[in-house]
Amino acid sequence: MPNNPSSGRVARIVGVRESLVLIEVDEDTPIVKNEMGHICVGDERLKAEVLRVRGRIADMQVFEDTRGVRVGDRVELSGEMLSATLGPGLLGQVFDGLLNPLHELAEKYGFFLPRGVTVPALDPDKKWAFTPVVETGRRVSPGGIIGTIPEGPFQHRIMIPFNEPEPVEITWIRGGTFPVDTPIARYRRRGDGKEIELTMTQRWPVRRPIPEPLMRRGFSERLYPERPLTTATRIIDTFFPIAQGGTACIPGPFGAGKTVLQSLIARYSDVDIVIIVACGERAGEVVETITEYPNTKDPRTGATLMDRTIIICNTSSMPVAAREASIYSGLCLGEYFRQMGYRTLMIADSTSRWAQAMREISGRMEEIPGEEGFPAYLDSAIKSVYERAGVIRGAHGEVGSLTMIGTVSPAGGNFEEPVTQATLGTVKTFLGLSADRAYKRFYPAIDPLISWSRYLDQLADWYREHLDPLWVEDVKRLQDLLRQGDDIYQIMQVTGEEGISLEDFVTWQKAVLVDMVYLQQDAFDPVDVYMPRERQLESFRLLKRIVDTQYDFADKETARECFVKLTALYKNWNYSPGESPEYQRYRQEIEDLVSRYALEAKAS
Repeated sequence: MPNNPSSGRVARIVGVRESLVLIEVDEDTPIVKNEMGHICVGDERLKAEVLRVRGRIADMQVFEDTRGVRVGDRVELSGEMLSATLGPGLLGQVFDGLLNPLHELAEKYGFFLPRGVTVPALDPDKKWAFTPVVETGRRVSPGGIIGTIPEGPFQHRIMIPFNEPEPVEITWIRGGTFPVDTPIARYRRRGDGKEIELTMTQRWPVRRPIPEPLMRRGFSERLYPERPLTTATRIIDTFFPIAQGGTACIPGPFGAGKTVLQSLIARYSDVDIVIIVACGERAGEVVETITEYPNTKDPRTGATLMDRTIIICNTSSMPVAAREASIYSGLCLGEYFRQMGYRTLMIADSTSRWAQAMREISGRMEEIPGEEGFPAYLDSAIKSVYERAGVIRGAHGEVGSLTMIGTVSPAGGNFEEPVTQATLGTVKTFLGLSADRAYKRFYPAIDPLISWSRYLDQLADWYREHLDPLWVEDVKRLQDLLRQGDDIYQIMQVTGEEGISLEDFVTWQKAVLVDMVYLQQDAFDPVDVYMPRERQLESFRLLKRIVDTQYDFADKETARECFVKLTALYKNWNYSPGESPEYQRYRQEIEDLVSRYALEAKAS
């Protein structure tokens, strides 16, 4: 399986600036932006990428340590962009930002990885059982499926290369068990009549969206997101939904629970495949993710969560150039599985480290800086990443989605910094984490007063059909209640409880109840950690009934006692399995307590 083979074109280094080198080519040697090359340092070949071309001089970012690189060293140009090898064997793997499998590297070279070493992303010796789904003589469009391979809980679909300009004719195909590099089919192009052998793999440039050529030629179609992503986290699914094929960001200060929240989303969301990109995070967090996922039971399949997960990790101690590339590598894999028709979720943690890598590289290239030293093209770079999410109908008619969630780590929790602001202008769901809520142990620490989602209105038709005709209106009413309750609380901070009326006190208690029993969720309780849509709907209707009820309290202390009891009963109800006797008992006790203090009951 070749990895960026040399095209026979060479250049020489004329300058070295940390991980950035300047190369010079002769007048007859073409060179293009984003082309890959290898810097030859003794027996080592360091992978690098062209960032900028100025006449015969080009800037290359080196993905590894540049110690020992000198002016005059030879550079071999590959003739292709930074590309990913796509095929069976990706699921369950842990890669670095350039898609080198880390377990394979560790087995061969130990835990301290030497530079200049590459390992094929897919095991060339492992055999896979290929079953054709088309016959000889069949015309298949680019991206069309010609066969399947069982891979874990999924059928890995082998497709015609995405860059073919028109439908091709299958001239030979066979089934059986083969390594990934063994030819399994041949097809003929209609234009030049050339026959091409097809293996189980194909390579694709990670910075180029896979659907781009397919949509341009009409072989794929981008669809409007029409259904929400169910995460089993109440505050997200109800108040700030994310669409399947949509975009979201989770900014928050350190210690606000980003890592736990993204782990819960990855584990319980109704998606087929999860891709985790640990971009520039601390090594301890990355190691925890790598060791936790293989030992975590998948609630959907009963096997381990790693069976349908791909992890791409670049810790903060790894070269910034590889960190910058890791986001694109993850997107390329996500688009590949989406093209098969699978629902894919990509979580990037964190895009702040990715942007900092861009800032560092931009500074070495002496580009004019923007705000806080970030490159002037930061906004367009962030938009180009999130725009690769979406819902796609492939050439075979099946619909797949790629949902992207990026966490942002603004320094000091300052949401006004450039990366957060550029992200907020791009995504459609903003889940802002609050240090104050995290300090109070209100988890997930999503602040309902600053967070928002444009999908609540966009998916209104789905909610009306599958949940409740008035779902969107009811959710917005509870959001207004939370804001009203906060306003009353701010007044109480100045005047005390004596400065507000009994009616306002009850309104504040209702807002606190919504926060305590619905917005907060116990990630360590086996029942409360996962709440499916059906139970969320039941809980929301009960909560709405409690909030809509008019109460007749003698004084504020009576109101407080009532809502404290309601909170305790409701939490116990959340912790009770749906089929247990306790579940029905706690619900009945809640309804009895509400009825006891209801205005209608007192009147009767």
